[in-house]
Amino acid sequence: MPRFAAIGLDHRHIYDLTAGLRAAGSVCVGHDPETSDPHVLAGFRKRFPDVPPIGREQLLDDPSIDFIVLAAVPRERADIAIQAMRRGKDVMVDKPGAITSDQLSAVEAAVRETGRIWSVALGRLTSPAVQAALAVARSGELGRLVSLTSLAPHRLNRALRPAWFFDRAAYGGIITDIGVHSIDQFLAFAGVDDATIAAATIGCFGTQPAGFEDFAEVTLRGGGMTGTMRLDWFTPDGLPDWGDGRLFLVGTEGTLELRKNLDIEGRAGGDHLFVANRERTRYQDCSGLSVEYYRDFVADVRDRAGRTMENGRVFAACRLTLRCQVSAERFVAD
Repeated sequence: MPRFAAIGLDHRHIYDLTAGLRAAGSVCVGHDPETSDPHVLAGFRKRFPDVPPIGREQLLDDPSIDFIVLAAVPRERADIAIQAMRRGKDVMVDKPGAITSDQLSAVEAAVRETGRIWSVALGRLTSPAVQAALAVARSGELGRLVSLTSLAPHRLNRALRPAWFFDRAAYGGIITDIGVHSIDQFLAFAGVDDATIAAATIGCFGTQPAGFEDFAEVTLRGGGMTGTMRLDWFTPDGLPDWGDGRLFLVGTEGTLELRKNLDIEGRAGGDHLFVANRERTRYQDCSGLSVEYYRDFVADVRDRAGRTMENGRVFAACRLTLRCQVSAERFVAD
């Protein structure tokens, strides 16, 4: 079985990534105990008590380890990934995998130089409901796609956030951080590797510290369709989930709505898909569908088939996201 190490225990996403990889048949042989957030480290050890602490350099130098899973402070992720690839290891990294164009270019160069895998665990890949929506769109049931609208609210959970979370130089900005999911989704539904940025706006509505980016909107055009994405850190505490994520598709023959995390005052759980076409409406519960991403990644480590690299689409999504972040009009609310 493939062997991996968990490095960069700075974000709680490391829990799901590690669990998914273990369920896919790989073995976590060690974790790097260096962290900016002791609570994340404690949570990891509680969930995976059988995974021993081992220093980062020892893990990177161990030739028996096939890959690493990485959720370090975002500004550190590209450098750690490059170090790992140059020491013969594939990489699965939490988003954002890079927070500047220079970092992304360096990662691309390392992939070309080493032939290693660099895969960003984007929401499109880890959500069975989004995969089901893609299948509906590609089946032609909706006709030609006209537009995509993505709503991605998040709960701030200030008390749980380390200092770097509020430092733009560390997290890269709101579009870089959480917008990459939505932008990657648009490229997938549009069937393109790039898009025109019609508009990009970043707002600061008073979340402390001053200047923290708590809202953004992006509009893209590509593949004959448009996409509008809204991001924010304003999920109210009364909502029983971290965010009421939604995806809306409009086609010439039908529409689709995806309620990713919950159906307010409706059906229990998440991953709810609704379709209206020329003949009827229908509902699909996607919560029981399997997530193939982790199995595909582990299979790629074994046979190098490139399932999770998708002909470089991950780089295209990251590159477009960084362009949106840099080009966005910023405003600070009075």
